[in-house]
Amino acid sequence: MRPSPHRAPGLLLVLLALAAQAPAEKTPALWPWPSSVKVSPKLLNIAAENFLIVHGPNSTAGPSCPLLQEAFRRYYNYIFGFHKRLHGPANFQDGAQLDQLQVSITLQSQCDFFPTLSSDESYSLLVQEPVAFLKANRVWGALRGLETFSQLVYQDSYGAFTINESSITDLPRFAHRGILIDTSRHYLPMKTIFKTLDAMAFNKFNVLHWHVVDDQSFPYQSTAFPELSNKGSYSLSHVYTPSDVHMVLEYARLRGIRVIPEFDTPGHTQSWGKGQKNLLTPCYSERKQIEKVGPINPTLNTTYTFFKTFFKEISSVFPDEYIHLGGDEVDFECWSSNPKIQNFMKKKGFGNDFTKLESFYIKKILDIIKSLKKGSIVWQEVFDDKVELQPDTVVEVWKGENYLEELREVTSSGYKAILSAPWYLDIISYGQDWRQYYIVDPLNFQGSEKKKQQLVIGGEACLWGEFVDATNLIPRLWPRASAVGERLWSPATVTDLDNAYSRLVTHRCRMVSRGIAAQPLFTGHCDREHKMEE
Repeated sequence: MRPSPHRAPGLLLVLLALAAQAPAEKTPALWPWPSSVKVSPKLLNIAAENFLIVHGPNSTAGPSCPLLQEAFRRYYNYIFGFHKRLHGPANFQDGAQLDQLQVSITLQSQCDFFPTLSSDESYSLLVQEPVAFLKANRVWGALRGLETFSQLVYQDSYGAFTINESSITDLPRFAHRGILIDTSRHYLPMKTIFKTLDAMAFNKFNVLHWHVVDDQSFPYQSTAFPELSNKGSYSLSHVYTPSDVHMVLEYARLRGIRVIPEFDTPGHTQSWGKGQKNLLTPCYSERKQIEKVGPINPTLNTTYTFFKTFFKEISSVFPDEYIHLGGDEVDFECWSSNPKIQNFMKKKGFGNDFTKLESFYIKKILDIIKSLKKGSIVWQEVFDDKVELQPDTVVEVWKGENYLEELREVTSSGYKAILSAPWYLDIISYGQDWRQYYIVDPLNFQGSEKKKQQLVIGGEACLWGEFVDATNLIPRLWPRASAVGERLWSPATVTDLDNAYSRLVTHRCRMVSRGIAAQPLFTGHCDREHKMEE
């Protein structure tokens, strides 16, 4: 039970807040915390007007790499742009100086690629007078290292930009670190999606799980089936055009973020039926009259003809190796009310077991996805209902308090798993609920350590959209999702809540200074809060 805000824990929160306001100039507020950090007390000054972020002399990625060129520009502005706009040149003190950050990619740069599950995000960062060196095997590690470097720079009491000499080596604990957004319950403008991707990069998330459509609306504009959005969206202005989708994909790619689309079936599909006839199942009343429609009708050949064409389009539009197929919360009552469904089940020998009908449908969809050379992700009900899954299917665990046992069962069966159950950010409570997200360890279940490391590929913070739109998505996500970001990136030994609180207070203010309307953790203030008023 959550303690009353009037009891003793409130005093502890006040003390923590006061501690967080104390000067911490010599301790960088890095978030998420890297694998290995060594910080020297030696301070280097940086003159913004003279500082350069450049390609290293032996880098395989040179000026011809637009992804890095854009990242250099972006991070220079994150570090210096805000202060320069408000105050002009910073006061510069004599002393040791840092003049340059040299970024070197040692292997094939992958500048023109999209990131994948196996992308190498490791990097090393050495900050010493007069040049800092950032080295990575691929551009993806360089992007993560640039974020870390930007977090090392701060302004001293004179307003000068300062950095400690430091040595950092870093790589993520989990390869899949996702944020789920829901654009069906409420349409999210492009600007809001872009802001989400920016904040994801600040927290080293690398997967946007885009739950595109659901019962309420179908905002994806299909070129093969335009009536799906013409009739299934809230309005023609609440639609993501092919151009919009392309912009999201490229904006994400430039930040090292994958975009995994979810088209959830056979349930959660009411909006599909408005633009595609005979796709949904007629549901019968006790008087044997059709009173509504339910899940996808799995008994018709036309259903699978439609999905072959539809998913062929999706597989060509979205470059990621995975498509999320949903499969959760199927309404079996509708199927059971339909005489044609009942006859189909008798012919197939399914009896009254509707999980077998579900399995029949899901298996056909999985086969379609496999034929398109894509991998599939499904919600855990598909596994729980014993659907015959392909060996490379990924199961997303989202239900209840027994998620660790579910992870054990999924991995024991040899399937890869993603955890989201403890990280449903649409469930809100008074106070610092980020703490309950932070203390989760996805590998804290019985089982082979080797299987855990190989098969639990990561997790996701989910923000479902029933009560969320552009007015509150960003502050509801951040910095609460930041706690999930550190848990999925940092070593398992990084668990100190007091230390995390101190760093997260600063990191939240850093996000605010970069234009992210992240809500406060507790009482206090940010020196740059007025940035949000621009």
